[in-house]
Amino acid sequence: MSDNKIRAAITAVEAYLPEDVLTNEDLAKMVDTSDEWIMTRVGIRERRILKDPSKGTSYMTTQALKTLMEKNNIDPSEIDGVILSTVSPDMLFPSTACITAHNCGIKDAFCFDMSVGCTGFLYAFKTAALYIESGFCKKMVVLSGEKMSSIINYEDRNTCPLFGDGASAVLVEPRTDGTGLYDAILRADGVGAPYLNLKAGGSLHPASHETVDAKMHYVFQDGKYVFKWAVTKMADVSCEIMERNNLKPEDIAYLLPHQANLRIIDAVANRMGLNREEKVLVNIDHVGNTSSVTIPILMWENLDKLKKGDNLILSSFGAGFTWGSLYLKWSI
Repeated sequence: MSDNKIRAAITAVEAYLPEDVLTNEDLAKMVDTSDEWIMTRVGIRERRILKDPSKGTSYMTTQALKTLMEKNNIDPSEIDGVILSTVSPDMLFPSTACITAHNCGIKDAFCFDMSVGCTGFLYAFKTAALYIESGFCKKMVVLSGEKMSSIINYEDRNTCPLFGDGASAVLVEPRTDGTGLYDAILRADGVGAPYLNLKAGGSLHPASHETVDAKMHYVFQDGKYVFKWAVTKMADVSCEIMERNNLKPEDIAYLLPHQANLRIIDAVANRMGLNREEKVLVNIDHVGNTSSVTIPILMWENLDKLKKGDNLILSSFGAGFTWGSLYLKWSI
């Protein structure tokens, strides 16, 4: 039942995935790996790659946003703000949000990027929600876009099987019908900086012959350390949001977890008391880890399953370390 409270609601979702597919068999020709090794450890069979070197993250976010606007008959002048989560922006500045907005004819909205790693969508959506709930904005777009292939070393067997490219566009509007965002827990601990990072390209290590030769412009990950933190923190925060909203496993329609590793997803679902086959949405096998785009892609691929009023839990973990969980009632 409606309580007339203004809540930020997701009212439309679109995504864009590049056409080119990189399979485990393809990777086995590039590095010392195999389909069995990758499937056993992370559960990824293939991932999408934006191969065109002339196209960056803004190409994909533009495709997603244009489709969103066309399908929902949104005039560019209606958009009040654009927030884009990415760790692979076109450039350090201007923001990829500004570039995407311009490509889509959006002229006067405020735009900015957020660099939160894989937890980026949760941070960006909650930020948009605050603008919506305050009345400052009526229509906002939360974009997520990652050309992870541009920062992956395809000679590193530990990281190259994990990541794929993609983008999403989510429309956020106020609702007073009892649907929308009910609760959010967002956390971070900089202790994780040495274990998951991209060392060069910023002010600490500007690009140079030395940084390029040392391959410092690629993602570095200490897999075992990150895995332990991700399992613990994603499960902790997901259970916490259930407890403080008096949600039992049977009350939850679906968990939408970050798609980094099937073993992490299983551990989180078990802690929450959820049957993975029935109540956990998974697409890691054919999309891989698209960083901050994984959760909105999950929504987009499963729109036929989601029903208005469904209780959804969103959970993620990423570089920083950052992690978080959202509880919302589906609005579409």
